[in-house]
Amino acid sequence: MSVEWITFDCYGTLIDWESGITDALLPLLPPVTDRVALAVRYIEVEAEVEQGRHLPYREVLDLASRRLLEESGRPLAPERPSPLPASLPSWRPFPEVPGALAELRRRGYRYAILSNVDNDLLAASIRAMRIEPDLTVTAEDARSYKPAPGHWHRFAERTGAGPRNTLHVAASLYHDIRPTTAMGYPNVWIARRPEPLAGATPTRTLPDLARLPDTVDELSRA
Repeated sequence: MSVEWITFDCYGTLIDWESGITDALLPLLPPVTDRVALAVRYIEVEAEVEQGRHLPYREVLDLASRRLLEESGRPLAPERPSPLPASLPSWRPFPEVPGALAELRRRGYRYAILSNVDNDLLAASIRAMRIEPDLTVTAEDARSYKPAPGHWHRFAERTGAGPRNTLHVAASLYHDIRPTTAMGYPNVWIARRPEPLAGATPTRTLPDLARLPDTVDELSRA
């Protein structure tokens, strides 16, 4: 293939999403709460919320965190705001991300971010990463949440690009790797927290983005 575009998931792939979630919620939970188990359960609850009617991501964060806190025996009072929406702009990028994206740019690749958030929230994270993507597509744009195909449809409409010249990079098997595989996109799974593939078949697997520029070059020459 000839890689002309690289599309990225943002949270969990570029931004340390799990630390952001757990740092915001742990003060509201018992001290013995396991961070990994909390993050895994939050992912499940958020996916359930996203399967209903389309809501702004701020509302998804609020509803999912309230459900998780309630099932943990620490419900939020109705008048008390969830800490998650306000915390998102402070979530930090993984340390290798700015350098890897700068190197991809230096090598001539264009890249887009396809994210399950609102436009202003993604803009805050882009500022935190100090990067300038060529394109962004959010859930607010697509009016749907991945793994639904709306992000990729909007990306194709805006760029004319598709599976023959686009590589997708993401940490989530559920939200990104399985749907892009089904649509024919080559992909790179960023296995920051290894988990069973359960039928997923990523084109390549990396532990983080440090070796991604060389991997993209390799795939582009294949």
